[in-house]
Amino acid sequence: MLAFLAELGANAYAHLSAGIGAGLVTIGAGLGIGRIGGSAMEGIARQPEAAAKIQTAMLISAALIEGIALLSAVVCLLLNLKA
Repeated sequence: MLAFLAELGANAYAHLSAGIGAGLVTIGAGLGIGRIGGSAMEGIARQPEAAAKIQTAMLISAALIEGIALLSAVVCLLLNLKA
């Protein structure tokens, strides 16, 4: 496979690394939000009276994770364009 990439030129490695980086960002964000959701559901099951506070904290955390994931994906794509 590396010989195939060498034939495509120097930009092939930039495209490949940008794709891998964007994929890793997506996997990381999915795992992070999944853990937040699971933990929030466990917390609500244990203390139903605290559901509103737990849900608010969960949504804020999920938004922060999505923001970092979006920023990282944009950085991957911008680095791809520079190459």
